Amino acid sequence: MRSAFIASSAAILLTLALPAQGNHHEGDSEAAVAAASETLSTAQAMASGTYDVDPGHTIASFTLNHLGISSYTGQFGNPSGSLTIDPANPAQASVDITFPVADVSTTSSELDAHLQSDDFFDADNHPNIRFVSSNVSVDGAQATVTGDLTMHGVTKPVTLNATLFGAGENPMSKAPSLGFTATTTIKRSEWGLTTFLPALGDEVELKLQAAFEQKTAN
Repeated sequence: MRSAFIASSAAILLTLALPAQGNHHEGDSEAAVAAASETLSTAQAMASGTYDVDPGHTIASFTLNHLGISSYTGQFGNPSGSLTIDPANPAQASVDITFPVADVSTTSSELDAHLQSDDFFDADNHPNIRFVSSNVSVDGAQATVTGDLTMHGVTKPVTLNATLFGAGENPMSKAPSLGFTATTTIKRSEWGLTTFLPALGDEVELKLQAAFEQKTAN
């Protein structure tokens, strides 16, 4: 998803690395060139094809205002899903990822159970949270992934700000792998999650830290 952005960023870094009117030190130029080379290597290391989500290393966290006193964060784990990508055609990438509500995790087991109840996510009737992409766009220094987020029985569009974290051969499994982070902010009331408003904030910051592994190279 980020290959075009990576290439443009590397080009900028290489441009900045060139000496101009004697204002650049040799060490600074070498560091910029090394950083650009490393970035390009990451992009080139990304194999095209379909990747399965790595459930043990993928987390979706949520943070919201708690009673106007503090912020509070919880997370969902153990997802399933896949990502399909061709570094030469990043706009054709697609991702489909599902998190089971039963795997919500906070610092309190009682709160975990409450979040699964019909006061909040209602796991019995809506056991999964799912995101399915519909469009990928790379524009200068920004990469966005638009898609549908289904939660609590409601499906609405959201836009994720995504950044490639790394790509290459997993040193443990030897399989082609990649990872990215993505963020967005939603209003939980739009998905029917209205319990304790406004004491508990309506705006929720979401952050996805995702790892994917290609079981069979394409």
